[in-house]
Amino acid sequence: MAFVLVLIFGSPIFVDWVNDNTRPDTAGGLFLRTLAWPAWTFDSQAPVRDVLAQDLKAILFIIFVAVFLALMAGAELSRARGTLADFFSGWGAVIFAAALAGFITAFLSAHTGLYYALLWALTGAQYGLITGWIIALAQMGTRRP
Repeated sequence: MAFVLVLIFGSPIFVDWVNDNTRPDTAGGLFLRTLAWPAWTFDSQAPVRDVLAQDLKAILFIIFVAVFLALMAGAELSRARGTLADFFSGWGAVIFAAALAGFITAFLSAHTGLYYALLWALTGAQYGLITGWIIALAQMGTRRP
């Protein structure tokens, strides 16, 4: 599910559409702009380090979500599976995965430093908080042995 979110809503077409057609001071604009956070691009006019950092952020987000979901699945009580435990563990996995992906990849960008890494991590956590419920709902529907 994380792969589909990044592939569709992180695409340059969607990101350009959101930036051109929404306002950041409305609820819908905030949601759509946040949904476009793990953007990937092949922009030839941006510095190579920024393009690499953006693309790696999207890839690491997908990987970290998969890893965190697998790690959190074992921590749930067996009788609580399929309930709200799956929902909250899925949501938490998305928040932590996005924050960690943002933090790590900020050091690759042209504006490297701890301040920017913290900003990217906060933006990632915002992404996970606002959109993590989508992956959490999908997590609730999965069946584990």
